[in-house]
Amino acid sequence: MSEDNAPEIVLALEIDDPALADRLEALLGNVAGLRVAGPGEQAAATILARDPRVMPDDIPLTQRELDVLALMAEGASNKMIARQLGISVHTVKFHVGSLLDKLDATGRTDAVAHAARRGVIEL
Repeated sequence: MSEDNAPEIVLALEIDDPALADRLEALLGNVAGLRVAGPGEQAAATILARDPRVMPDDIPLTQRELDVLALMAEGASNKMIARQLGISVHTVKFHVGSLLDKLDATGRTDAVAHAARRGVIEL
């Protein structure tokens, strides 16, 4: 317990970048009433920072689907995506349909929103 008898808050860090994890742990270590959990220790909350290039295990998107999704997030039309990636509009439509299915989305905007919420892309 801290000096004012308030319970100590224990935070766990799950951060892919070791340098960032060390820096954050050093900063949080100086906050009164807060302590970073040790390995395997229970924590009241977790700070999670994933590498955005790492795909969540439950969303098996191909690299091409990620390329299409990124351009969709920028508001590109199927024709613009096709030109940018050097593929046919038909192929873009195939990838968009696959994305809608894999992300359980009802449309392009919904797919982008789902992907952003699940950490697949950053907006």
